[in-house]
Amino acid sequence: QVRLVESGGGWVQPGGSLRLSCVASGSINNFNSVGWFRQAPGKEREFLARISWSGFLTYYADSVKGRFTISGDKTKNAVIVQMNSLKPEDTAVYYCAAQRYGYQYSGSYKDVNGYNYWGQGTQVTVSS
Repeated sequence: QVRLVESGGGWVQPGGSLRLSCVASGSINNFNSVGWFRQAPGKEREFLARISWSGFLTYYADSVKGRFTISGDKTKNAVIVQMNSLKPEDTAVYYCAAQRYGYQYSGSYKDVNGYNYWGQGTQVTVSS
């Protein structure tokens, strides 16, 4: 049973930073990739960033490119997203998601259906 647990959310003023962590209960080497998404009230879940486990290739949504950085730590079974220059529109519940190793998905890596496992989410609030 794979379990993903996010942490690091909270309240921050505009322009501030937060560091979110996603820790997997099983070996993270069992994943093709891990992604971060967010969902604001009344909106669809939005792709933010992805890291592939072979070569640590990274991909970002235009909305966060240059502000968010995703990284992986295999020794800790963790994927981190460093979020800088936060804006009020970044307020949402943030989720990490993992694609199982060997899972074949023909759609975009930005698609929620491309991920097999999800964490419970962590709230990020950006306001003054």
